[in-house]
Amino acid sequence: MLDIYNYYQTMQNKSIILAYKGNVSEDLFNCILQLAENKLDKIELKSKLKKKVFNILVEVLQNIYHHFDELDTSHQEYYSVLFLLTKEGSDYSIVTGNHVLADKVGNLRSKIEEINAMTQDELKAIYRRRLDAGDISEKGGAGLGIIDIVRKSGEKIKYDFKDVNKEYSFFSIQVKVSA
Repeated sequence: MLDIYNYYQTMQNKSIILAYKGNVSEDLFNCILQLAENKLDKIELKSKLKKKVFNILVEVLQNIYHHFDELDTSHQEYYSVLFLLTKEGSDYSIVTGNHVLADKVGNLRSKIEEINAMTQDELKAIYRRRLDAGDISEKGGAGLGIIDIVRKSGEKIKYDFKDVNKEYSFFSIQVKVSA
């Protein structure tokens, strides 16, 4: 017997606002952002918090999308992502998971650890330095995504890497956003 109501109750009890698992494209991310914005408009009265959540959500999704070009297109199963937007009390949580090349894990872990160790003043200073230097990567950014996420949320990024095989790891992050 199919009991969809159990899924419904789990999502209701866990305060899941938006969930997605599947392949990605720029159009899909735009749709997710539009859905998230519509949901936030309905449930969040504080416009400052709504804007903060939405801006961090944009950064998180852009961060995923800009790193997908590194993956081998012959392995379509690794183009799948997980995305959750939840609310518990007055706090929001943005959770994502996606595959990354295993040889990129060490560098990515180091960047996150370095940024997580910084104070808000240090984050502001490095953000400003990178903007002023105009260092733009081949992906079109200045490496500001993770810095901006931590700056805007005011929270450390929780993260994990799970080895999938010799080539790929599954990278997950959770960003807490509070008023």
